[in-house]
Amino acid sequence: MELEIVQIDKPQDLNFILGHSHFIKTVEDIHEVVVTTVPGAKFGLAFCEASGPALVRASGTDPELIELATKNALALSAGHSFILMLGEGLYPINFLNQIKGVPEVCRIFCATANPTQVIVAKTEQGRGILGVIDGITTKGVESDEDAQQRKDFLRMIGYKF
Repeated sequence: MELEIVQIDKPQDLNFILGHSHFIKTVEDIHEVVVTTVPGAKFGLAFCEASGPALVRASGTDPELIELATKNALALSAGHSFILMLGEGLYPINFLNQIKGVPEVCRIFCATANPTQVIVAKTEQGRGILGVIDGITTKGVESDEDAQQRKDFLRMIGYKF
C-alpha cells in the first residue's frame, strides 16, 4: 500500500464538500439537491465511478466549477468519492443535511473553504480516501474576548440573531 497526499485545488474562499457514495445516481441526486435547495446556485460536481468504465462523472450549473470539480476528482481518483464545488455566496451549511439525506451518500469527509489535503491510499485494486487535513493546526483555546468575537461575527453575517 502507498499513501499519497492530494491537495484540493481551489480559489482561497471557495467552499466545497467532499464525500463518499455508492452509486452512479449520486451525480443526478446531488445536482437535484443543490438546485432545489438554492435555486440559481452556481456549482460544479464530480463523482469517481468505482467500477465499469471507472470514469469521472460531472454535472453542475457553472462550467468553470464543473471543470474544477472534475480536475480535483481526477486527482483523487478514489472510487465512489464526490466533490461539490460551491459558487460564490454558497456555503456547505446551505446543503449539508440534504446531501447527507441522499440515500446513496455514505459519508462526508469535509465541508470547508480551508486549504485541504486528502490522504489517499493506493493498493493493487485501486484508491480510497482515508481522511482529510482540513485547515491548520489548532493554536490554543478561545478567551472570553475570542468567544464574543465569534458570537458577534455569526450575528453580523446573519446566522444567529
